Amino acid sequence: MSATDFHLTLSSARALHLAAQGLLQPPPRKTGKDDVLACIRNMSALQIDTINVVARSPYLVLWSRLGHFEHAWLNELLEEGHLFEYWSHEACFLPIEDYGLYRHQMVSPQGLGWKYNHKWLQENTAQVETIRQHIRENGASRSADFERTDGKSGGWWEWKPEKRSLEILFTTGEVMVAKRHNFQRIYDLRERVHPKWNDKKHLRTPLECERTQILQAVRALGICKASWMADYFRMGKFDAKNQPVQLVKEGLLIPVQIANQEQLFYVHPARLDALQLAQDNQLKATATRILSPFDPVVWDRKRAIEFFDFDYKLECYTPAPKRRYGYFTLPILRRGALIGRMDAKAHRKDGMFEIKALHLESGVRVSKAMTTDLGKTLREFAAWHECTDIQLQHCSSPELGQLLATEI
Repeated sequence: MSATDFHLTLSSARALHLAAQGLLQPPPRKTGKDDVLACIRNMSALQIDTINVVARSPYLVLWSRLGHFEHAWLNELLEEGHLFEYWSHEACFLPIEDYGLYRHQMVSPQGLGWKYNHKWLQENTAQVETIRQHIRENGASRSADFERTDGKSGGWWEWKPEKRSLEILFTTGEVMVAKRHNFQRIYDLRERVHPKWNDKKHLRTPLECERTQILQAVRALGICKASWMADYFRMGKFDAKNQPVQLVKEGLLIPVQIANQEQLFYVHPARLDALQLAQDNQLKATATRILSPFDPVVWDRKRAIEFFDFDYKLECYTPAPKRRYGYFTLPILRRGALIGRMDAKAHRKDGMFEIKALHLESGVRVSKAMTTDLGKTLREFAAWHECTDIQLQHCSSPELGQLLATEI
């Protein structure tokens, strides 16, 4: 198959990407727990973040694709052993069948950067062993179950030694997250959480895992160029045997040309049917959704610029006076384009959803149809947060602000 067998416009390539991500069309009217698991398997990774001015990121990513669902299902899937947690793009919920792709990192965690501190482990071996023994003897435990013993008050990165010990044990795979309660991790020994795993029988080589994850990344993204592949699972430089050109030769990737793009793009063979529809301009993006800052569509900020012309930065770590858009801005996806972002907060006790600021992207045309789509999605989003009242404080487009006032 030559590099010219498939040609797409940029809009059809975006549609293929959104179809692969489950964001091409509005969510189904009814969703069950199996749909949550299928959604995570489709993305291969669901990033975890604890900021909760609106729903926490993993729930928000699922809502964008599935609509209303029960939050409890995510923890149930973890507790039932269908999911596990580990470092992937960042800390993520992952399908348990992919455990083998990460096990080699647990066995040799030296390449995980700040997530693993060998010097600290050497200096605190006794402390780590005490935590391990406590879990072995007393069962699943939280960080809060261990009283701080170093006399410090704590802080953003001032983890107590007991918490660091748990993180070391987690990173080296000796403990796993058995479940969560109020979103707090509860750890237990690996052999109790995932008893079917056996290193002697199941351990794969890093080279095999790298190849599988490259293919998974391309499948999850729908279409991507070589420079985007590594970020999906935060992989490093690929081995020569796993370069995209080699994978094309082996029939494991399909090369695609996008109009006005110099570099080739790649599609996984599992997306061949969708690729053919995209080439025939038969994939139509109709969904309007609110995205998490940690959604796979935007978590690679460089890709968001190159693919969607959407220059996005999460400003919660930026001092308030220097913020341009707000603390926790949520990208707005409408019919295949990222049209804006909003800074919002759910006041759940008061039943009020506050939109502190809504900013349209430059060049986005305000229309009745766009306002109707956005208004409907904002009402759904607020209702999912158990808020019946929506208050829009500021809109970069006075015209849109006036029209939305009648919609929300």
